[in-house]
Amino acid sequence: MKHGSRRFRTLIAAIGLVAVAAMAPGLSPAASADRPGGGEEARPYDVLVFSKTAGFRHGSIPDGIAAIKKLGAENGFTVTATEDAAVFNDTDLAAYEAVLWLSTTGDVLDAGQQAAFERYIQGGGGYVGVHAASDTEYDWPWYGGLVGAYFAGHPAQQTATVKVHAHNTAATAELPKRWTRWDEWYSFRDQPADSIRVLADLDERSYDPGRFAMGDPHPIAWCHEYDGGRAFYTGMGHTNESFTEPEFLSHVLGGIQMVAGVAPFRCEAG
Repeated sequence: MKHGSRRFRTLIAAIGLVAVAAMAPGLSPAASADRPGGGEEARPYDVLVFSKTAGFRHGSIPDGIAAIKKLGAENGFTVTATEDAAVFNDTDLAAYEAVLWLSTTGDVLDAGQQAAFERYIQGGGGYVGVHAASDTEYDWPWYGGLVGAYFAGHPAQQTATVKVHAHNTAATAELPKRWTRWDEWYSFRDQPADSIRVLADLDERSYDPGRFAMGDPHPIAWCHEYDGGRAFYTGMGHTNESFTEPEFLSHVLGGIQMVAGVAPFRCEAG
């Protein structure tokens, strides 16, 4: 492990926040941590970016990896990118505060690797799913619960408006209330469970969903506690251009910070 065990680092960070609050009652560590660009003030941590595909492969994956590495360099975390599923074992996973599944598709882990990832999350690990992470592991119900909803389909790429409901999380703090952008807009097989906090919906009146309409609501980003760990998912991020958009990058960065435990995880439903 690069900086010691994940649990030890989480404990040290928590002690540090308490100490700061005690010495400076007027300072709000939570408010500071909520800023998507505030990672430079956080303790160092480690993120694994996993982008193995066993189905459709998104051309934006290399741009996504490069952008996340840049976010890490600018915000105090190291990034290891891999498509080697062998890293999904207890020893290797323990080195990371968060594992980001970047447009993975299909069946990417074997049974032993799945079990190791379940133990990682049960031990307090963090999961970020981007775009096609929901088009992954359909025969692994535990993963379906972690990602929150499985991909159903999408219309042609087009401009649509995202309705951002929550601005008190690191993943949404820098987003406008109505966020208009171009992407490939996913629909899902089911609505996320009631225990999941939906952070943003699509306004289906702002684009043509065709046969993939979900009605109102049409969730597109959410977060929740799951089986001992923390999970964040965004359905956005199909295009190469997504990974040059400051607002989208702040969205992804905030999700990483939240699940890694360096920003408040305000993901209670209701």
